[in-house]
Amino acid sequence: MANKYGMVKCYFEHGLWSSNQVKDAVTKGLITSEEYREITGENFDVAYLKERISKNKKNKTIRQYIVDSFTDEVFSGNPAAVCILNNPISDELMQKIAIENRLVETTFVLKKGNSYGLRWFTAKGEIDMCGHALLAAAYVILNFYEKNKEVIEFDTLDGKITIIKNDDVFEMDFPQYQLKKIPVTEEMEEAIGAKVTEAYLGRDLLLVLEDEDTVINLKPDMEKLTHLHGLITHVTARGSRYDCVARSFSPKIGTDEDPVCGLGHCYIAPYWREKLGQNVLVSRQVSKRGGTVYCKMIKEGRVRLCGKAALYAEADIYVD
Repeated sequence: MANKYGMVKCYFEHGLWSSNQVKDAVTKGLITSEEYREITGENFDVAYLKERISKNKKNKTIRQYIVDSFTDEVFSGNPAAVCILNNPISDELMQKIAIENRLVETTFVLKKGNSYGLRWFTAKGEIDMCGHALLAAAYVILNFYEKNKEVIEFDTLDGKITIIKNDDVFEMDFPQYQLKKIPVTEEMEEAIGAKVTEAYLGRDLLLVLEDEDTVINLKPDMEKLTHLHGLITHVTARGSRYDCVARSFSPKIGTDEDPVCGLGHCYIAPYWREKLGQNVLVSRQVSKRGGTVYCKMIKEGRVRLCGKAALYAEADIYVD
């Protein structure tokens, strides 16, 4: 005990341990309560320590799931982390967790009465909406927390979003984003590294290319992409096995290529509906991981994106 006493005393006197950590040393049998008083000059309070440990365990441990979206098998689709919060946490902590995860998006879910609030963070900051991370959150909540529900509504910075679960398929109802046709420029073609036949701009930039092979083999210049208009650059072409193919590049938000961009299909699907005269489309994201997005446009001004998801991992993360 003497050597352990000396160690604890040394740690405390040199600022390596706080008085609460010295209290913890008592519960672990490293020192006695009398030795605690000798080291810190305070009386040992067992009740306080137990309360502190219980509170920290509840508030500082977060259940996290990693889900691959727009696929039915792991190692494909688009991965997202989903953190289930017991209590609100700071924006700073959410940002740190997103950076630590090193995924395209981390979703934070907090139950509010009968509904759930969602927020999304990338490595570079918060974003207002993310389709694949929304699907991941719906997968987790409806499979693990609300098993008897088939419909759920999330509150987001972009408004309320409704998700319907049909067996293993999740349908998400989004507003159709407005596209404004803009001139094709040399800067676009230099950044993409291919001929662009049409260009449209909303929040994101949509570039139409000549054919499927061009989209698949594309090797864009990420630095030049950051100088184009739009938050994310989507490229698309008519598909052979699917109605269309697409890829999404997002160096502005910290990821060169988004493996499967659900929200991008709020631009891509309406474009191809006009071209093909179809209200139901199947789009294949031809990134390295790949993924499939089923698109329905039944109600005017709305796009319903449908897809499956696969659970890759679940764990507790410790953020104290």
